[in-house]
Amino acid sequence: MSASLFLFRLIPPRADFAQTMTDAERHAMDGHTEYWRALLDAGRVVVYGPVADPEGVWGLGVLRGADRAEVLAIGEADPSVLAGVNTFEVLEILGGTTG
Repeated sequence: MSASLFLFRLIPPRADFAQTMTDAERHAMDGHTEYWRALLDAGRVVVYGPVADPEGVWGLGVLRGADRAEVLAIGEADPSVLAGVNTFEVLEILGGTTG
């Protein structure tokens, strides 16, 4: 079975989170960054990074996965989610292709 593509949106706790992180939140985000770099290195992630939304920065990732449940499990294991700092949502990219 080939992998599908999924949009992962990391939702911070407040609009100014990128500018006002506490030390504990920054530590959780350092773990988040390491986690996503490992996913990228393993070929699970197509692209990831912060989005400069005028309403507040949030995180975007595009992942390869067998199904939504697999990608939800990846999100639930994100250190920033485990620390209770961020939440997330996952949406399938219908018919998505990569170059």
